[in-house]
Amino acid sequence: MPLLPTFSRTVGLALRPNYHSPIQVVSVVRLQQCRFASILGDLHDVKASFKKRIRRGRGPSSGKGKTSGRGHKGQKQHGKVPAGFQGGQTPLHITHPEKGEVNLFALEMSPLNLDRLQSWIDQGRIDPAKPITFKELVDTRCLHGIKDGVKLLARLPALMLISQQRKHVFKTPIEITVSRASREAIKAVEGAGGKIVTRFFNKNGIRAVLHPECYPPNVRLANPTARKEIEYYRDPEHRGYLAHTLDEGESPSLFWQAPGKTKNALSKEQLQKKKEKQANRLF
Repeated sequence: MPLLPTFSRTVGLALRPNYHSPIQVVSVVRLQQCRFASILGDLHDVKASFKKRIRRGRGPSSGKGKTSGRGHKGQKQHGKVPAGFQGGQTPLHITHPEKGEVNLFALEMSPLNLDRLQSWIDQGRIDPAKPITFKELVDTRCLHGIKDGVKLLARLPALMLISQQRKHVFKTPIEITVSRASREAIKAVEGAGGKIVTRFFNKNGIRAVLHPECYPPNVRLANPTARKEIEYYRDPEHRGYLAHTLDEGESPSLFWQAPGKTKNALSKEQLQKKKEKQANRLF
């Protein structure tokens, strides 16, 4: 083959200008437009973002069959990871430990503030002429559920606190029965000419008050058994319903004793026997 034609052809190809015809450019644009138009149907995950899961114990052809890559015998084959192990990552019981203490004997009282109670009375949702119990508070949605009881509080609006008109906020005389009450709330209710009584309610007692149709008429409610609760409802300062059981001058404490009296006073005969025993002791 002669070298001259081959050389000339090579030079011609090298010197030929590199351009695209308008038809080729339009076709490329159309292809791109078609690609972008159908890209929603071509969405898929990147293969490098996922690692194929190793299926162990699925036969020798997988490379991880029989012993599953653990070898024979020993701790490395028979051992297991500790409980809570997360592959070396800091476990949750360290990053988010349990803090604080849960008091199993704590009571969850539903707070009832005087400003809310006065608002319900002003709106006509609660009749102040009738005794107010848990049922009236729940039926009128003044309280949304009662768990362990109701505590009456003397929270006041911010404007009332600034103007120092605390005594004139609650102005309606009412008769209300709750589980507990603060001293300020007692002063406010009695200052308006009302009456407040604190009474013990257990779970069954609360349900009997809220749903009397589920219980026989005049059902007897339970009394407190814990010492602190008995002392609370025996205290006249708390307006407890057991305050009438105290004698004049007696303290609500169960450990209280009248001055000048001994608990185990011995008679003359018992004292004489005690002296005789002490005289006849050998050691």
